[in-house]
Amino acid sequence: MSFEQASLLILLLAMLILFSLDRFRIEIVSIAGLLAGHALGLYPADQIFTGFASPVVITVIEILLIVQVLARARLFDSLATRFAAAKPSNFKVIAGTSSLAGFISIFMNNIGAFAITLPVALGLGTALAIPRRQIVMPLSFAALLGGMVSLIGTPANLLVSDGLAKATGTGFRFFDFAYVGLPVAIAGILLISFRVQRLFPEPDKAPAAISSVARRIVVERRVPDVSPLIGVRLSDCSARFGIKPHALIRADNFVFGPLDQSVIEAGDVLLAEGGDTTFTGLATAQTLMADAHPDGLQPDFARVESVVMPESTLVGSRIRSLEVFHSRGVAVTALSMRAPRIEGRFLDLQLSIGDILTLEGSRTAIAEALEESECLPLAQTVPVEPAPLSWRPFALFACGVAASAAGLHPDIAFACVVLVLALLNHLNIRQAMADLNWPIIIMLAAMIPIGQAMATTGAAETIAGWLSIVVPIADPFSGIALILFLAMALTPFVNNATVAIVLTPIALEFAKAGQHTPDAYLIAVAAGASLDFLTPFGHHNNTLAMGIGGYRFSDFLRAGWPLTVACYGLALFFLALFWL
Repeated sequence: MSFEQASLLILLLAMLILFSLDRFRIEIVSIAGLLAGHALGLYPADQIFTGFASPVVITVIEILLIVQVLARARLFDSLATRFAAAKPSNFKVIAGTSSLAGFISIFMNNIGAFAITLPVALGLGTALAIPRRQIVMPLSFAALLGGMVSLIGTPANLLVSDGLAKATGTGFRFFDFAYVGLPVAIAGILLISFRVQRLFPEPDKAPAAISSVARRIVVERRVPDVSPLIGVRLSDCSARFGIKPHALIRADNFVFGPLDQSVIEAGDVLLAEGGDTTFTGLATAQTLMADAHPDGLQPDFARVESVVMPESTLVGSRIRSLEVFHSRGVAVTALSMRAPRIEGRFLDLQLSIGDILTLEGSRTAIAEALEESECLPLAQTVPVEPAPLSWRPFALFACGVAASAAGLHPDIAFACVVLVLALLNHLNIRQAMADLNWPIIIMLAAMIPIGQAMATTGAAETIAGWLSIVVPIADPFSGIALILFLAMALTPFVNNATVAIVLTPIALEFAKAGQHTPDAYLIAVAAGASLDFLTPFGHHNNTLAMGIGGYRFSDFLRAGWPLTVACYGLALFFLALFWL
């Protein structure tokens, strides 16, 4: 193995570890890896930023721009109202909303499909008293499954098609992925819709309230003069009151010392973590009280939960710096965090993707702030100004899909759609560009030269040689089974685009070593990269679902492993049936 090959593999391994740890912003890791690759001599200076001009990246940007227009139309709200009036069974609601997410995901990115259908699904769940934990996870998984069906369903499909085009001169057609993706998606949606009712049978404690799902939140609350907490040691708070104290503040100063020696006094402020319903009960009993919002008695006052989306400007910010809320008189009163790292006071907490904010203030002010910060409200309790319902954007998008399916390059087809939407005033390109999920785009563009170095340095050929020792390369079925397994093993820990970038050159070399056509191997890469059901951090959809649904890490393992096994077997069967 040459120095370039060894250094590339070490670089990729380091980046995959950093991606999976989720401690650093993905765009920072990607750019650092891109520059490190040039420093190691893996590609010349004139190829460092070629990924930003890649047709794959351009197509992803165009799809994201179009999704912004389609999401504002709120086309499915009226359909949900009619569906709820029919009083369907829980299974029909779960399977129906999940199927809707899967269908939308065929034509746009997974996160967009999840975000569009989430309010509809939560509204139906609230109206029909369906536990939220039975709705959110299937919705996330369905969006991932739907992305397997078409060329534009997920960046991974575009990447493997681009790899095939560079290797053979012709990429995949628009619905080539459907031969495997469609039956797997249908079976997967039905399976998870059936299983969640048995995995999460417990009803929400207050079906009419959107905040009814018990999850752990971090708050800062004051100890009133009549509180039973007075005189209690911090070490006893967990056993007696069900909360975990993180800091005790007295007269704006921290009270330091061992937990078993720190005693709570009247007027103290407690920074604590616990179930959201626990703090509601403590407030009712006047044990811990939140400071009253000045607008609390106004008719426009609202309390709203919202989730931090991947494209949100709040990612990485601390609560004290959220001028988008403070300037409008909106208070952040609680925070549900996927991995709490509590240092300092409540205002010092740093936001991550999937965190859920509890906001108090004017309904109008909250709506404006959420729109500006790209956060998603979890209930339609704030006024939203939807675009006038028009079929024109959907018709234009359908024309773009048809043109792409007919053979026109997707980047050209959807560029035409973006242009016409802008000319008809459905899309403000300047504003829409500012609202894009740039971290994902930067990561995708930065990883492309690193992926290409897998082929140019010979690292992919070397890895393919190692794999040929594990499986007989003369048998293509064994080869695609291994490639599919590798993709599925990686995608729970890193995003699916990275999996596709890393494995595409390896799959091409593996097919070349066995003297087989590479189509089946690349379809296996794309399919495996989308079958991400085991962890909450492999895909942003699962990260969002964990916070919104109040799931534990083990819940993904319990729900995901039968789905993963079933989808692996089905994908392998249809790969052999249609591509070998």
